[in-house]
Amino acid sequence: MDLNAFWGLVESSAVEASSQDDRLERLTAALAALPQNEVVEFAVRLDEVRRRVDTWAHWHAADVICGGLCSDDGFFYFQAWLVGQGRAVFEAVALAPDALADLPHVRLLAARGGVHAWADEDWPDWEGLDYLAAEAFDGDLEAVVASRELLVSPDPAGEQWDFADPAEISARIPRLGALFGKVA
Repeated sequence: MDLNAFWGLVESSAVEASSQDDRLERLTAALAALPQNEVVEFAVRLDEVRRRVDTWAHWHAADVICGGLCSDDGFFYFQAWLVGQGRAVFEAVALAPDALADLPHVRLLAARGGVHAWADEDWPDWEGLDYLAAEAFDGDLEAVVASRELLVSPDPAGEQWDFADPAEISARIPRLGALFGKVA
């Protein structure tokens, strides 16, 4: 499975889907219908794509959106959510985390006034995407991909800094900071 086929599957799951669970069902069915080597390649493509946003800059952006409640698991599932937004959105955010400020869902979350006002389904995460290939695979997917050293938790690249520092927010993700009231 090449990158275009990977994105095609991810994006087609959103057509007429009513929820993330519905998307997962569609993706699982589509993946299970493919040859097993394609299921493995889906897992590998997901890992390759996810690594592009496994940076401190992206974690910082996720942390601002999530009101400082973005643990390593939370960031890992945020990365999956970002993949679920589709290729065009993903590419924009991969280049500049502050592009998250353009997403209607992120703007909606900001308008709700804080994480305490969010419903469970509002959170920008998609944990189920991490388990999708294993569910569609006939056998032990972990054993098959063990030699490929896929990410199982964040291992961010780049420089780390104080996520709560308004000066850092202003310098690194000013539009998100303004949207979530983290900068003056």
